[in-house]
Amino acid sequence: MQTRRRFLLSGAAAAVAAVVLTHRPRALAASQEKFEVVHSDDEWRHILGPMQYEVMRREGTERPYTSALNDEHRSGTFTCAGCRLSLFSSSTKFDSHTGWPSFWAPLEHAVATNVDGSFGMTRTEVHCRRCGSHLGHVFDDGPKPTGLRYCMNGIAMNFTPGAV
Repeated sequence: MQTRRRFLLSGAAAAVAAVVLTHRPRALAASQEKFEVVHSDDEWRHILGPMQYEVMRREGTERPYTSALNDEHRSGTFTCAGCRLSLFSSSTKFDSHTGWPSFWAPLEHAVATNVDGSFGMTRTEVHCRRCGSHLGHVFDDGPKPTGLRYCMNGIAMNFTPGAV
């Protein structure tokens, strides 16, 4: 019995250690970049809701199919929930069947990227170029004309309907 308990406890400890060691706090991911919109950690917590803060400032991910923006099909513009910068046009949105709002291109000068090596894989992280808020990731399995899929957390964006 003692051996089984020790085995289970060591397995649980290894799992916790893996999560802790692979989670990158926002401050590390964008430490070399300077942003136009800057707030203290306490200010970001006040500006954003708890889940928005987790996604946008700590590079979390919302659960798939939980964002109303995934089903948003009107003409308009998707903006950063942190600083209101226009990020994506509805004309570039498509249904990727992943559960997150997806786009084949951002607006010009709207986003920036970093290499994300968390969770034992290499991905390209996408963040708002003005405030540094984490938005999601970009992958090379999207539709023409770019072949890219900007897979964004809906909670990190707002939608403004209107002409594009």
